[in-house]
Amino acid sequence: MSTKLAWIETELAALKEQGLYNTIRSLNSPQGAWLEVDGRRVLNLCSNNYLGLADHPRLKEAAKAAIDRMGIGPAAVRSIAGTTTLHLDLEARLAAFKGVEAALTFQSGFNANIAVIPALVGKGDVIFSDRLNHASIIDGCRLSGAKIVAYDHNSVDDLRAKIAETTEYGRRLIISDGVFSMDGDIAPLPDLYAVAEEHDILLMVDDAHGEGVLGKGGRGIVDHFGLHGKVDIEVGTMSKAFGVVGGIVAGRRLLVDWLRQRARPFLFSSAMTLPDVAACLAGVDLLEESTELVDRLWANARTFREGMQALGFDTGVSQTPIVPVMLGEAPLAQQFSRALFEAGVFAMAIGFPTVPKGKARIRVMNSAAHSPADLEVALATFERVGKSLGVIG
Repeated sequence: MSTKLAWIETELAALKEQGLYNTIRSLNSPQGAWLEVDGRRVLNLCSNNYLGLADHPRLKEAAKAAIDRMGIGPAAVRSIAGTTTLHLDLEARLAAFKGVEAALTFQSGFNANIAVIPALVGKGDVIFSDRLNHASIIDGCRLSGAKIVAYDHNSVDDLRAKIAETTEYGRRLIISDGVFSMDGDIAPLPDLYAVAEEHDILLMVDDAHGEGVLGKGGRGIVDHFGLHGKVDIEVGTMSKAFGVVGGIVAGRRLLVDWLRQRARPFLFSSAMTLPDVAACLAGVDLLEESTELVDRLWANARTFREGMQALGFDTGVSQTPIVPVMLGEAPLAQQFSRALFEAGVFAMAIGFPTVPKGKARIRVMNSAAHSPADLEVALATFERVGKSLGVIG
């Protein structure tokens, strides 16, 4: 091998030695409560498929019908020849669903963040960002060129202090995840809004894990806290609870008009594919028709969390269907995950750099697709593996 890539061999060997090497498993089945993974049938506690929509018959039929009517690929960026009536229908429906003036869709939630942040702030401006914000927020902040000031996780007091200390700025922006994907806790959005109003600062929330989960019928964190019209920018995704793929930016029409002119992933990357857009529209239909799936999701999450706590597991600070099983060191988390898989449960270990060193965990993603019997299997398997590895008594 050429010596110019030898450093990669060294780094990969170090990752394996530290128990941080990420072994990626492959699926051979649709997303659902059970999966075929690496040739084995396992209970799925990994996917972000909160409402079980990723294999829902109505979404599949909508996608098939869109292919027959409109084809597959958009064949262009949105600003040239890639905007179809389906895209516009979805954006109008999402705006109505979320109770905002307008919405704009992107190819992914990651793209939505790297679109909106650099379009709003740049060199000479400042961003106040929660220390545990998602990587896509961090990358969007870096791309903007603005000064990044990290405040302590969910600490409004530290945010106030950081604002007071930062006196050189042009425009200012506060950004927080709505639901934090590794811990499952919820941002104190009413308090963040109060600070933003007090100091006349733009407020942005990334609701990727709140879409379809929080609020009435899954309308998100702004609905959950009754803050309609008060949060300037809502970013979300359709790859989790909606079961498809795509990103959302929602808010005032003025903001959306600006993004159509200046958001680089909108201007320079092909539009969402047409079957995806149609499937997302079918997902909105389902959420508007009934809260049944959202209610079942929360019931399942309560059953699992309470069961794990009764067994003696540490489930951290979760307030949502994301339930971290805190284990500490990455090698133990990886060993625990492998043992679960051998016992028929698919739940992946999360370690550094996704979470801080010493905070490794198994992250369990509950779903409305799980039956009571599935949850019993999950709890019994965690109990057996937890006892065999000395994690619980």
